[in-house]
Amino acid sequence: MFFTRPIKYSNSMNKDVALVLSGGGARGIAHIGVIEVLEENGHNITSVAGTSMGAFVGAVYSAGKLAEFKDWLINIDKLEIVKLIDFSFSTLGFIKGDRLFAELRKFIPDTNIEDLPISFKAVATDIMNRREIVFEQGSIFDAVRASISIPSVFAPVKTATTMLVDGGMVNNLPLDRVKRNEGDILIAVDVVANVPYYEEVPLDEEKHKGKIQRFKNYFDEKKSKNISTKINNFEILDKSINLMIEQLVKAKVKEHQPDVFVQVSQDASGLFDFFKAEHIVNIGRRIAQEQLDHFDN
Repeated sequence: MFFTRPIKYSNSMNKDVALVLSGGGARGIAHIGVIEVLEENGHNITSVAGTSMGAFVGAVYSAGKLAEFKDWLINIDKLEIVKLIDFSFSTLGFIKGDRLFAELRKFIPDTNIEDLPISFKAVATDIMNRREIVFEQGSIFDAVRASISIPSVFAPVKTATTMLVDGGMVNNLPLDRVKRNEGDILIAVDVVANVPYYEEVPLDEEKHKGKIQRFKNYFDEKKSKNISTKINNFEILDKSINLMIEQLVKAKVKEHQPDVFVQVSQDASGLFDFFKAEHIVNIGRRIAQEQLDHFDN
């Protein structure tokens, strides 16, 4: 059942949550902080719908692996994550992703979505048939793999009749896909929001200096004119896509109004700033707590 109007509650009422998580690359790490704050405030997440990085974090949470995934991200330099990036000169994507997705399987076990303890849905885009695809059964990893296939970065997931890419192309904040239960709270998290960014959670530049240098050294070693051009072009594409997504999200929020709307500025992080994981988690925590305090009062 889907509810399209806000469901207000008081502290004495049900604190079950239907959670919607947007895409946004590394910015989606903020979802981890939001989920932590929800649980710390006594909320019970009963269903999740996500797109791209939102689908990934939602899947990891639904599989009970969020704490391990957060620890892995925060220690990303020690685990030399950059070495998992296998460049490709294919026209379909400049990162093969084989090594990276093999590593990510550790956090998303081979489980069917319908067997998860909470309801989970992931959104992808079928560019061959020009339609939205919603995964609510079958392999959870396959669903996430399709949902996070950013065009021009990762090769699409192909079958005989479909070609699946990032769900953000059609529904970056899938408010209309999350399972609703009577009396629950609809909470949405948009990590590419067009809102001002205030540095209230300062970045420890000294702490991140080593991580930044390792990334730079690795890319310098692998750099070629072709790869550098693709990366620069994708930065332009990312800004263009964000502009398109903004309009789609506005329409979706107007139609399916969330009770709590956590908006993380798209300027809080770059698309690939995974080395700032701890910083981005804390941004999510701060904004989520502010919104919950405001809503409860």
